[in-house]
Amino acid sequence: MAMQDVYDFFYDVNSYLTGKGLGRLDDMLRPAIMSGVLSDMLTVALARHSRVLTENRYFNGHPDLIVQGLYAGNAVRAGTEGVEIKTTRKAGGAVDTHGARDQWMCVFVYELDAETEPAVERRPLAFTEVYLGHVTISDFRRNPRGELGTRTATLHKDGIQKLRQNWVYRA
Repeated sequence: MAMQDVYDFFYDVNSYLTGKGLGRLDDMLRPAIMSGVLSDMLTVALARHSRVLTENRYFNGHPDLIVQGLYAGNAVRAGTEGVEIKTTRKAGGAVDTHGARDQWMCVFVYELDAETEPAVERRPLAFTEVYLGHVTISDFRRNPRGELGTRTATLHKDGIQKLRQNWVYRA
């Protein structure tokens, strides 16, 4: 249902934009922005369709979805009870995080058609894989960054295999 909510949003917005002679939203957004928008949309939609999980009301708090009523005001800076939502265009679900943690992680893999011309005939965004699994600090590798880079961590080979064993959806 959450994926359908996203599909409906992009259909409605892109129909409106192209009807006005403008470009599609998915063509306007840079990849990192698109990933962030999708993660936020899925977080909201999953919370709306869930009986137990709700959005973490702490700005940039972790995880994105938390167990409703467990934390005061449904807000926590760094909680342990919930699910972190990630999106990526990388098949297989490898995604950077801002730190290795013991956590439930849900990764949505999506495809965008950026090649079909004219652009109004492009295939819509499509989710191709969804993974949901519990990972631990030992499942991550830390990514080296330069002086100006943001520190990140990514599931290492065995960690990503662990996550992939818990697939929820594959197109």
